[in-house]
Amino acid sequence: MTEQYVLDLQEVDQTRVAVVGGKGAHLGGLSRIEGVRVPAGFCVTTDAFRRIMAEVPSVDGLIDELSRVNPDDREAIRTLSARIRRTVEEITVPDDLAAAVTRALARLGEGAAYAVRSSATAEDLPTASFAGQQDTYLNIVGPTEILRHISRCWASLFTERAVAYRRRNGVDHRTVHMAVVVQRMVFPHAAGVLFTADPVTGDRKVSTVDAGFGLGEALVSGLVNPDVFTVRDDEVVARTIAAKRRAVQALPSGGTREVAIDAGRQEQPSLTDEQVLRLVRLGRRIEAHFGRPQDIEWCLADDGFRIVQSRPITTLFPVPEAGDRENHVYVSVGHQQMMTDAMKPLGYSMWQLTAMVPMHEAGGRLFVDVTRRLASPASRAALLDVMGKGDPLVRNALETVLDRDGFVPSLPDAGPGGPPAGGASTPAEADPAIVTELIERSRASVAALESGIRTKTGPALFDFLLEAFEEHKRVLGDPLNMRAIMAGMEATWWLNDRLGEWLGEKNAADTLTLSAPDNITSEMGLELLDVADVIRDRPEVVAFLQDVEDDDFLDDLAKLAGGAEARDAIEAYLDRYGMRCVGEIDITRPRWREQPSTLVPVILDNVRNFEPGAAERRFEQGRSRAWEKEQDVLSRLRALPDGDRRADETKRMIDQVRAFAGYREYPKYGIVSRSFVYKRALLEEAGRLVRAGVLHEKEDVFHLTFQEFHDVVRTNRVDDRLIRRRKDAFRSHQALTPPRVLTSDGEAVTGSYRRDDVPDGALVGLPVSAGTIEGRARVILDMADADLEPGDILVTPFTDPSWSPLFVAVAGLVTEVGGLMTHGAVIAREYGLPAVVGVERATRLIRDGQRIRVHGTDGYVEILS
Repeated sequence: MTEQYVLDLQEVDQTRVAVVGGKGAHLGGLSRIEGVRVPAGFCVTTDAFRRIMAEVPSVDGLIDELSRVNPDDREAIRTLSARIRRTVEEITVPDDLAAAVTRALARLGEGAAYAVRSSATAEDLPTASFAGQQDTYLNIVGPTEILRHISRCWASLFTERAVAYRRRNGVDHRTVHMAVVVQRMVFPHAAGVLFTADPVTGDRKVSTVDAGFGLGEALVSGLVNPDVFTVRDDEVVARTIAAKRRAVQALPSGGTREVAIDAGRQEQPSLTDEQVLRLVRLGRRIEAHFGRPQDIEWCLADDGFRIVQSRPITTLFPVPEAGDRENHVYVSVGHQQMMTDAMKPLGYSMWQLTAMVPMHEAGGRLFVDVTRRLASPASRAALLDVMGKGDPLVRNALETVLDRDGFVPSLPDAGPGGPPAGGASTPAEADPAIVTELIERSRASVAALESGIRTKTGPALFDFLLEAFEEHKRVLGDPLNMRAIMAGMEATWWLNDRLGEWLGEKNAADTLTLSAPDNITSEMGLELLDVADVIRDRPEVVAFLQDVEDDDFLDDLAKLAGGAEARDAIEAYLDRYGMRCVGEIDITRPRWREQPSTLVPVILDNVRNFEPGAAERRFEQGRSRAWEKEQDVLSRLRALPDGDRRADETKRMIDQVRAFAGYREYPKYGIVSRSFVYKRALLEEAGRLVRAGVLHEKEDVFHLTFQEFHDVVRTNRVDDRLIRRRKDAFRSHQALTPPRVLTSDGEAVTGSYRRDDVPDGALVGLPVSAGTIEGRARVILDMADADLEPGDILVTPFTDPSWSPLFVAVAGLVTEVGGLMTHGAVIAREYGLPAVVGVERATRLIRDGQRIRVHGTDGYVEILS
């Protein structure tokens, strides 16, 4: 194939990224859009870059060395990247390559001024913008200078910031090549950036324009604050006009300089409203062409707007597909499930197939469309009440959307919308015997699933699973199951409301539910203390576990003195809880049974931090505290007017909350138990596909939806490109933060607590477990990294049930996600840990090792040091 060193911009489009880089491909695509004017120019292709790199073989060795450097060793990265840049800049451009550039310049005007701009193959992609990671040079005049600056652009692939950015985004240095765009200079009156969606809120119907006088470099470099215009529905709805004291202008001889702006012009708008609207219409045309919101660099010359760059806005959270043009309001499922990480397609598609309500995927997360429930006054009140009790930020976000005229349509009430909001009458009593019955039903259902699935393979397995999913939903939707869950929740709400009203007690149910029976999640934490008891007095076993790095350690463990007993204790624990893991709602996550080494650091913490018998002592202490609280509350009530009636009602509710509060955790245990049975069968099927040469590796099926996996099994054919695209998409989804509430306009609505009763500087959250505790913050993002001491306070993004083994070792809890009845809150109350959840950005605002004070009764956290 003949190498092409130069291509005109008109010859390329966004399919040619490998040849002309991201910027060049986008500019070529832009030049093809009717009504969009792009400065004339050409691309020096990646063929030219490869030719240059081949001229000096020593560069290969330096790049190899750079790939091996520790990402945190900034000095080594700085030194190596500088050596590579120097080497590249000193390479003499071969004559034939220089001639190709000179011919292209002659066609456009050899004596004209040009912008020379880097265009890497990993730049301006849908999943990572790489904005500003390589270099651009303005107002370059003459072939010699242009060739010199082309060399500088090639070298800029190895600036320190570009190298670090690629490492952070998982991009191999060797896979990225540099093209260079050379364009005729535009000498603008004004320049700036247009976002075709609001880059802060994500609203796709809002555009923002940043503008200043002269070249756009003044804004990009932060030399001046821009004028900012906000546009919605072809109308400027907000404008901020800055005092623009400086500008960057081109020099006649080449290069640029800063200049002062006349005092009379400094506070003049750099664009008129009419120009702003014209620019936004251009932006909408560009967005339609590329199929997603764009970040567009523009400049305004005498004869109109020129577009000098357009890249996707990679930070926006995607919007669920609705299939219509109506307004929709979505609530995050992950915030209710205490798992806001991105899920892989097999994970979210199976959760959709087993969920009790329709769920919509966006950004690897699931959302429920609550628009119709918000539209009817009766169902709206019930929804807001339930959401408010679970997570006040969700309720506040929904109320924010409701306050906007016309976004949510008003529909007549279709019938009863659920219980009235606020304090209800005394809940009906439920028979505690139904908890035992429900647990037995769940166990029988899982056993029947395990028995029935054993002989199923191929398409028959998928037919069986579709039937199993219906049984899954039947178990969850059993009216008796809902009655048991609601009995505990309603009794909790009643006790907190009534004891607050009658005795001034805040969150009294927190203490009254300590060590409630039948709580499978709290038992999971306590039973790992029992495992530590078996190991503690066996020094060879402890030493062995301290060096464990892989997951096949259990057989070797049994060969040590006391090792067989230790192995049996861990195996027994895995038999009961091995289906659990962090992020367990995603079936693709590795379970403890699959990666038992995950538990080893927690077991060793328990060995170090606790005395033998800690689990039983802890449970009995909790039960004793709950009983003492009950006696205190009842005696104080009897001293009040009408006290005997109040005390009798309260006693019935205490009995009810203790009988049913623990069961709240069991349905999730049943779901995860069933899911692990599904997963093992599906992975066996994936193994058969690998052996048949259909798949490269078993885990590839995680990037297919359940239906796509079914199709692969039926046809014995897989689309490798689809799997690669899904892997790329998953990486980009991992970098996104999902909102609690999302609208069909793309706006991420965060909500606020609207409280003025907390000290200045305190971090506000939701109080979910009473008490105040002061201690060292341990900011832990991965359970496997836990290294806890007695008295530590766990600070983490979220805690699903698999985090419960850590709860026994800490004195308090702070999370970014959660609500009153989410798993972390339930177990914090069970263990008596002061806890505040829903603390926005807690893991970034609190540093690991700082002393903090957690106010679990009042819902805030103070940073003390």
